[in-house]
Amino acid sequence: MDKFRMIFQFFQSNQESFMNGICGIMALASTQMYSAFDFNCPCLPHYNLAYGLGILLVPPFILFLLGFVLNNNISMLAEEWRRPRGRRGKDAAVLRYMFCSMAQRAMIAPAVWVSVTLLDGKCITCAFCTSVPLQTLGNASHPPLSQGEVQRVLARIPCKEIYNGQQLVANEVAVRYLRCISQALGWCFVLLMTTLAFLVRSLRPCFSQAAFLKSRYWSHYIDIERKLFDETCAEHARSFAKVCIQQFFEGMSTDLVAARCHLPRKAPADAGEAAEKLLGITDQGTMNLALKSWHRCKPPLHLHPPALPTGNGWAGEGQPPRHPSAPRKETAAYYSWV
Repeated sequence: MDKFRMIFQFFQSNQESFMNGICGIMALASTQMYSAFDFNCPCLPHYNLAYGLGILLVPPFILFLLGFVLNNNISMLAEEWRRPRGRRGKDAAVLRYMFCSMAQRAMIAPAVWVSVTLLDGKCITCAFCTSVPLQTLGNASHPPLSQGEVQRVLARIPCKEIYNGQQLVANEVAVRYLRCISQALGWCFVLLMTTLAFLVRSLRPCFSQAAFLKSRYWSHYIDIERKLFDETCAEHARSFAKVCIQQFFEGMSTDLVAARCHLPRKAPADAGEAAEKLLGITDQGTMNLALKSWHRCKPPLHLHPPALPTGNGWAGEGQPPRHPSAPRKETAAYYSWV
């Protein structure tokens, strides 16, 4: 159990590197999935477009959602966005920073899938085979056909074994034409995504460095605060359970002594240590009230001597309010440093 706990703490302390590794693994998995995928174009008008675009767009959307699901910070972002304001305000810039950081990682695997799909060319060939320009690539001496018949013939271009329109347009010519367009779109997409990644990673901090540092700092603070709160709750629950169990066995020993079964055993020495970790919360109702108060009214981000919480808020509510125009000491020190 201690080894698993050490591994879990290692992942928590290196969460950013771990998530980057997960995104890289998802990107490699997306390429392997595409190479192992059996692409079968239906070769029917109106079905080709839906099938080709579906293979091009639906898996990236699923991979994008998986990137959010595998990120532990998505629940933290939702909790911070939906929590009541209470005594601590919510900064929209911090929420945007957290969402953008998660979206950047989640976009890696979908971008790889779209790039590989476009460079391969099968999806574009299947989706737009009925749009081949016959005036440029076709044979002008072919017998006259209706528009529906032409569409049915062109829809079979991806299916070389059943294509019967060589007199209309050569299969190899049409496939090379569509694959060339698909690869051009693929390289343009790679260039676009690379340029956007460069702009986001390199130029964004240059425009408002102070706001960027502030958003990044409070984003880390929210993450660390949640981890410490979970660890404290787990430690409190463990101590509370230990004290309850010890008191249960002590009561059973007293009952057995009253029944003259055997002598009571001495209470364990760590009972006092476990009781000290309860921090004054020794019953279920008080603990529920404390958890509800943490959700509804988190303490303000202003260090002061510790005080006991009162009601659904926190002690110190009777202090004189600060004038809105007066800056906080922490904010003034922060901007003076920047």
